[in-house]
Amino acid sequence: MTSTALALSRDDRLACRAWIQRHSKSFFLSSLLLPARVRQAAWALYAFCRRADDAVDAVDEGAEGGLARVESLRRRLERVYAGRADDDPIDRAFGAVVARHDIPRALPEALLAGMEMDARGARYASDDDLLVYCFRVAATVGLMMTRVMGASADVAYLRAADLGVAMQLTNIARDVGEDARRGRVYLPAALLDGVGGDQRAAVKALLARADAHYRAADRGVPLLPADCRFAIASSRNIYSAIGGAIAKNGYDSESQRAYVTLPRKLWLVARALPARFASARDAAAPGPADAALRALIDGVGLPAWRGARS
Repeated sequence: MTSTALALSRDDRLACRAWIQRHSKSFFLSSLLLPARVRQAAWALYAFCRRADDAVDAVDEGAEGGLARVESLRRRLERVYAGRADDDPIDRAFGAVVARHDIPRALPEALLAGMEMDARGARYASDDDLLVYCFRVAATVGLMMTRVMGASADVAYLRAADLGVAMQLTNIARDVGEDARRGRVYLPAALLDGVGGDQRAAVKALLARADAHYRAADRGVPLLPADCRFAIASSRNIYSAIGGAIAKNGYDSESQRAYVTLPRKLWLVARALPARFASARDAAAPGPADAALRALIDGVGLPAWRGARS
């Protein structure tokens, strides 16, 4: 197989790298753990997705402005898939990645659909409703990365979706206060009702759901190429540790924002080293939402593994 780097021009690769170094230092540092054959494609993929998300979040003209940004992003995506992304280095690099790895257009379209949910100020009645949002804004990125890394087992997609959902649930649990100040509410109404409106209890329950998805995702890491497992397991460890920091704060995400210190991050990275040699024997064990995730994976044009039962 030809190196992914050869599919991207040097100037476009450097533009993606510079954008990530400037706007997402944590992801840039994590990306350095990836093998060279994957790293540059990951920069292009993440730069496109993160820049799109930032563009929608930056809008302060209300829903109308946000929706206009989403429509503009859809037009850019259309140009990417038509091979006409000539005016922007990040779009060109992303276009090279989707062509090289045959990424179905429905995947980034689902990501933009999730951004539209944000722009409209969507609220979530149930855990199932929130799962759809988490799949769109986070699991889709993980699914694209799975193709870039070269995983071949269909069940790898299912477990990659688990990891994306787990990370987004962690984000939501961490950012309750920040989101509320922006007029956004992600905690499902049914969850809040079930704990009598106790926000801390709701955050605790949400993190328990995230942990179930993390455990399912762990079983998928051995399905990845060996040279990619360490990076993914490291990211998983660091993200899930945010949940531990939230718990240490008494599940108070309204008045304070949990974080993981650099020394602890380094320790968590070291703990991920055995993942490179882990066995995939338990990958077939069911996850917490396999039926729903299989349907969502089908909807974005990827094979949804049928071996598990929810």
